[in-house]
Amino acid sequence: MTSFDSSPTLAAWRALLAVAVVFVMLATTGWTAVRHQRSDEPRAVALAAWTRGRLAGHPLPDVDEPPHRLAQFFATLTNAQRTALADRYPLVVGNLNGAPVTLRYHANRRALVQARAVERKRTHDVRLSPEGRAEAVRRMDRFRSMLADGRHILAFDPSGRGRAAEVFGDLDRAERISVVVPGVDTSLLTLERPAPMVNAAPVGMAKSLYAAERAARPGTRTAVIAWADYTTPAGIGVDAAMGNLAARGAVRLEALVDALPGTVPVSLFCHSYGSVLCGVAAHDLPAKVTDIAVAGSPGMRVENAGQLRTDARVWAMRDHGDWIEDVPNLEFGGLGHGADPVDPGFGARVVSTGDAVGHSGYFEPGTESLSNFAAIGVGAYASVSCADSDAACDEGVVQDLAS
Repeated sequence: MTSFDSSPTLAAWRALLAVAVVFVMLATTGWTAVRHQRSDEPRAVALAAWTRGRLAGHPLPDVDEPPHRLAQFFATLTNAQRTALADRYPLVVGNLNGAPVTLRYHANRRALVQARAVERKRTHDVRLSPEGRAEAVRRMDRFRSMLADGRHILAFDPSGRGRAAEVFGDLDRAERISVVVPGVDTSLLTLERPAPMVNAAPVGMAKSLYAAERAARPGTRTAVIAWADYTTPAGIGVDAAMGNLAARGAVRLEALVDALPGTVPVSLFCHSYGSVLCGVAAHDLPAKVTDIAVAGSPGMRVENAGQLRTDARVWAMRDHGDWIEDVPNLEFGGLGHGADPVDPGFGARVVSTGDAVGHSGYFEPGTESLSNFAAIGVGAYASVSCADSDAACDEGVVQDLAS
């Protein structure tokens, strides 16, 4: 792939190509625009109840308050009051940036128990089609898995296709935090996948990264978040070619990072469409985001790294077998995601993928791509393997060592 060219003729051809690609996607996958959440879905019902709720005669805070304000609210409560709120409004407290991390874990376990019970009833609902009952079985099994001992669910919403986030490590005591931002077709049912696709799903990606970070620097306390807490495009359709869902997800990512405990460095690892989201969010992210690493990216909705308007280091990788290489890197009328992050002219630090294979292979244990991610996540920049002849990466690593 090449980056943008100033030639009007070439630009026109690329614009036509973008339109053609979109029409092909429409013809083969259909329009996949995401609908707004219905008022009868579980989280919408929970939010309405929270709005009417009272504690000691006082109204509960607006869920859209900044995380630090919500943190102040919870700090004024007794342990019994916090637990009572989590038990009464689990789908609110469990997703509330600013609520204590352990309280969110507690609330989400309660919400998962309730959601599992709902799906169990649906499995026997004769009003549903066989396909509907089969989906209920799959959702029930997913919730059962998420309730396993030792799992720390930071966010959970069963509405629609569903959203969730899971933490590996001790988030409150971490010295470095990594956030894995996945791409298309991420939902509660694809949060985890069986072999051989374990490490192509958000939970598998995060678990692999956490293990690799601990191996890279055992003395550093790290935490990794599998952040599947935004609405992703369903398939390679129009939503995947546009930035609307990335823009909405960027707001959610910014809120998550703002609410992370402490001021420790945060690294983002953005895969596929997740890199579009990270590109949109970059200029509004707090300074504690020190690194943004993208893999298999269709673009970050800018022409070069400077336009991201971030002080974070920007890293990029793509292996030779990744089909994303064949996606046109352009933007026209809101379609497409801009220049190729691994193009030398983009200005990212391009790192080696080594023996990673395919669009979903970047987080496979033992690959150079995962080792590079881990080195970035723990700040071991001297261990990062730059791609051949990438001067920006080589010079950047030297600067990191000197600083």
